[in-house]
Amino acid sequence: MAVAIAVFAAGFAFGQTNSSVVKGNVVDPTGARLPDATVQLVNPSSGFTRLTTTNANGDFAFYNIPFDSYTLTATAHGFGRNRTLVDVVSSVPVSTILRLQAATEQSVDVETSAGPLSESSPTYHTDVDRSLIDRLPIESPSSALSSIVTLASPGVAADSNGLMHGLGDHNEDSFSVDGEPISDQQSKVFSNQLPAAAVQSLQVIDGAPPVEYGDKTSLVIAVTTRSGQGVVKPTGSIRFGYGTFGSSDLGFDYAQGGANWGNFIAADGLQTGRFLDAPEFVVFHDKGNEENIFDRVDFNLNQHDTLHANFQYTHSWFQTPNDYENIGVVDQYGNALGNTDQRSKIQTVNFSPTYTHVISPDSVVNFGVYVRHDLYNYYPSNNPLADYALDQQQESVSQARSLTNVGVRTDYSYVHGIHNVKFGGNYQQTFLRESDNLGIVDATLLAGLGCPDPTNSACGILAPYDLTAGGSFYHWNGRADVKQLALYGEDAITAGNFQATFGVRGDFYNGLTIQRQAEPRAGVSYNIRKTGTVLRISYARTQETPFNENLVLSSTGCADPVLYNIFATLSAGSCAAQAVTPFNPGFRNEFHAGFTQSVGRHFVATLEYITKYTHNAYDFSVLGTTPITFPIEWHSSKIPGYAMSAALTDVKGLSVRFNGSSVSARFFNPQLGGVGATPNIPGTYYPFRIDHDEHFNETTHVEYAMPFRKSLFTSFNWRYDTGLVAGAAPCYNVTDPNSACAGTSITINNQPYVDLSGLSPDQQFQAGLVCNGVKATPTSGTGGPLAGNPEVCLATQLTSKLIVIPAPGTEDDDKSPQRIQPRTVFDLALGDSNIVHFGENERYRFSASMTAINLANKYALYNFLSTFSGTHYLTPRTITAEVAFHF
Repeated sequence: MAVAIAVFAAGFAFGQTNSSVVKGNVVDPTGARLPDATVQLVNPSSGFTRLTTTNANGDFAFYNIPFDSYTLTATAHGFGRNRTLVDVVSSVPVSTILRLQAATEQSVDVETSAGPLSESSPTYHTDVDRSLIDRLPIESPSSALSSIVTLASPGVAADSNGLMHGLGDHNEDSFSVDGEPISDQQSKVFSNQLPAAAVQSLQVIDGAPPVEYGDKTSLVIAVTTRSGQGVVKPTGSIRFGYGTFGSSDLGFDYAQGGANWGNFIAADGLQTGRFLDAPEFVVFHDKGNEENIFDRVDFNLNQHDTLHANFQYTHSWFQTPNDYENIGVVDQYGNALGNTDQRSKIQTVNFSPTYTHVISPDSVVNFGVYVRHDLYNYYPSNNPLADYALDQQQESVSQARSLTNVGVRTDYSYVHGIHNVKFGGNYQQTFLRESDNLGIVDATLLAGLGCPDPTNSACGILAPYDLTAGGSFYHWNGRADVKQLALYGEDAITAGNFQATFGVRGDFYNGLTIQRQAEPRAGVSYNIRKTGTVLRISYARTQETPFNENLVLSSTGCADPVLYNIFATLSAGSCAAQAVTPFNPGFRNEFHAGFTQSVGRHFVATLEYITKYTHNAYDFSVLGTTPITFPIEWHSSKIPGYAMSAALTDVKGLSVRFNGSSVSARFFNPQLGGVGATPNIPGTYYPFRIDHDEHFNETTHVEYAMPFRKSLFTSFNWRYDTGLVAGAAPCYNVTDPNSACAGTSITINNQPYVDLSGLSPDQQFQAGLVCNGVKATPTSGTGGPLAGNPEVCLATQLTSKLIVIPAPGTEDDDKSPQRIQPRTVFDLALGDSNIVHFGENERYRFSASMTAINLANKYALYNFLSTFSGTHYLTPRTITAEVAFHF
């Protein structure tokens, strides 16, 4: 702790940012300063480009430049060109002098690194700039940040409602927004995200995470927001869009500033008839809205001191989508109760100021504080009895949950010679407050337990909360404060063609349990300049902390007698004795090896092999059909696989990006903690593929600017997924001890049959089940014409176009599980960024675009009756038109 105090006290100025400043001056052969010279900063791989002119003293500056490699080019009338390559590797400003020769002499091209197309960093990452974001067909405006990461970077398996499975893990991802760490879940049903209009660039780290990142590190998304600094003339846009499902959105952004200050503000609002991904392809009871405002202020106090602050407020309100069984609900007497009408509201407030002090030309210190508050409310139907859903929802639930992060972050950066040194720390306290109300709405639940039976303690415990018999809600409250301290140090060394990073991070976790972790991390890369090849290898030890959402309920709820008996009705393993034990953070060893190959000036490809071994691995369980989820802890996991990417940068208006991955997610029993169904057979500890395991997925993005009109463009996505694991699908296997088919496997007349009685007709319909040509419907399940038992199907005749059901006798939870069927989805955007313009230098212009998501209206599932998230369909074809005014 003394070391921690020393690090924080040593600089009231320590912190971590994702961007820096590139500055310098342009001179003639004699060293005289050149005013009005044109200077351009470009990264062709990400699409980043900035343009400026030197002032009367020949000086130039580019502010808010994300960490990356860039080409810096200077030109002036009467002089040749000077092009050099600069690496922005820390918050230490990059300074350079660009000397121009006379026009009659040869242009000067100075190369100081391998070049932007083949970066030498030992850490594999993907860069995404605003230029791509503006034209990318984004699936979900209400979780745009997740959509951008899923579509534009490798290693991500898409899931419903903006959830991401990064490199085989469920939401083990963290965001760093201008240096502010955000490791709590970012999706439509957990927390409101940063608006896409506020994002300047993303760097998605798939490789071994650098030491400054902790908590959730399968993917690290470093976000640089937009800034108004240096924008002398007011610049912005006003946008309006309207589309399918009655969706409408309105937004604007505005930037203005000077050399010493800047302000950027973005605001938008969305209203739609399909806010969440629903359990039916047909959309009903799925309305929602979101309002978002973001403001960034930059101010140079003097030559050495800078203040930067972000503010965000977001409000969202949305219905829980119904399925057919939620329509026209009736009670045990046949009385109509109306439709299920469950709703949610999320409010997010974020404030994060950062102070930066430049000590010398090669060292910088920063100090940052942040406060982030998420308030989540879940509301039952006005008539709680209408929350009942056959075999899905036996309780009416309401929840008020808050999560508040308060933290201080620090770092010191020193760049000199071959060394890039960074020391820092982060202290964060998370305040968890959970309030839940539960009432029984299934009139048969207590009878199923044998009630009334005076010898059965569950009867007396649960009877007062049976709403069907005049009972009342049970009220439960939980709270916890999670304290986390991280200290780290690292040196990145560049020596000739070698780059190496060596560092260590220490994490001190004090939540419902206490843990300390020392985490060494290292990486080495070698640049073969002649062939444009970069070889890399890296290792990281990381601490994997529990999910904070409903952490208190999942950790300690089973110690409560009422909750114990309610959860016991969900599954036999929901409240096993070990589940009462609070979660311990996990620890992981991960290894990466890969290479990058560039060809010429326009093509680059990267392949990365990954293997991760985790002790105490995490996932989620869901309460019925509600969006209330609980963290679950397993003994361990092994996640091997690979990620790959390729890019063709702009060639006569054509650019192509390809991202793909194949990751296995093997989890190992026993379940150590949490409430939820244990997917293994009691008493066995066989491994299983968790529901975010996917053989392969890829996204190919093609963009083309028309040669006869550069402002006219087309942007196309081809998305292919082999499908996530769907372990709840019915199947037949009576021989394999590691098969989940035992509960649905029966033998009749020496023939293998699948028992479908555990699925309601609508669930069979959602799975797309067909038995001998008979398709399930929402009101009538499928089954063979077997006298006295119509809810069975001959195993060889059970098929589905939505789920891959293994052949009889072949299902294995580890080697051959049930899966969602492979799917191919196309997205398309057409637009013109300059339909009409007027004013000096086309200052004012109008643009228009049309975006189609799921262009072919592919009928497909994300998942089916997932223990961890339920059933969700892909969005049907969605078409949105937008017009905008730019100034």
